[in-house]
Amino acid sequence: MPHKRLILLIALCTTSALACTIPVFRFALDRWEADKFHLVLPAAVAQDAAVQDLLRPMRANGKANLDITTSKDPAQQEAVLLSSRDSGKKIWSGKLDAATLAAVLDSPGRQKIVQQILAGDSLIWVIADNGSPLDTAEVERIEKRLKFLEQVAALPIQDPNDPDSQLGPGPPLRLKFATLRLNRDDPAEQVLLRMLAGPQTAIDPAKTSFASVVFGRGRVLGAWPLDILDDAALENACMFLVGRCGCRLKNENPGWDILLNLDWEKALAAPQSAAPSSAQPPAADPAPAPAAPPPPAPSARPAAVPETVKIIPDKPQAEVQPGKGPYIASMAAGLALLVLIPRWIKK
Repeated sequence: MPHKRLILLIALCTTSALACTIPVFRFALDRWEADKFHLVLPAAVAQDAAVQDLLRPMRANGKANLDITTSKDPAQQEAVLLSSRDSGKKIWSGKLDAATLAAVLDSPGRQKIVQQILAGDSLIWVIADNGSPLDTAEVERIEKRLKFLEQVAALPIQDPNDPDSQLGPGPPLRLKFATLRLNRDDPAEQVLLRMLAGPQTAIDPAKTSFASVVFGRGRVLGAWPLDILDDAALENACMFLVGRCGCRLKNENPGWDILLNLDWEKALAAPQSAAPSSAQPPAADPAPAPAAPPPPAPSARPAAVPETVKIIPDKPQAEVQPGKGPYIASMAAGLALLVLIPRWIKK
């Protein structure tokens, strides 16, 4: 078993060395469409005129990653939302009306996740807890560790001339580990919490405080109970997502999706700088302001070279140079193991 783990580590390091330079989180945002959830209606409900009117916007080029079907089971009496994976985990069931459909499609937590992704955050750790002193201490530990990892991590160097490493439309590429804390008893977030817990996980949001890491177009890499989410697990998840995308096929990467009522293509193509704070000009002074001195003449400088990739680090550039993060260190360690494994096998 130890030998298999060593070989896996070396394979991962070798794969990452040959991959494109786009980080996993951004490759997913640019190229991975969200898997569809399934809203299954009883036959009687599907034929109801009010329900048909309610669902018509969802059927005709709807924004959400949602398929709507009619059940062939005559015993089914309620609408059921099933997960996007083959497991078909039941996420929600009940009477379908305007209020319940709105809760299925969206929530304040999901709006915040979308806002942070479109702002350029690399990944969001969503922490669901009950607010107890023990959980609060765990949340503080996680946030402290993420701040440290953000300081020592580094994005892959981008080559604007590499045709395989071109970014799609969206926010500037930057390194940012965000957190979002939710109360797991919040009725508005129950659908989201069940999705974050995963289609096959043993985590019960009603009984267990946990954390999930979200990236891309609402992709969840994994979910961990807070009491087992140690520093190593945090580091492994973060460094995987900011590292080079080794496999471009979504289904060969770990994780699952959440349901979001958003047209990602339009949202990513929209101007990212249109923030409310900068949309309105400052109010005029009631009293006339003194005349300002003329601005200094601009100094001569070379013409700017167009860039296809823009990186905005949240720290001085000297702190995000390649080779200083634990992910790079693990690559070096993996290569070193190529030399050591034959000796261990002989022993």
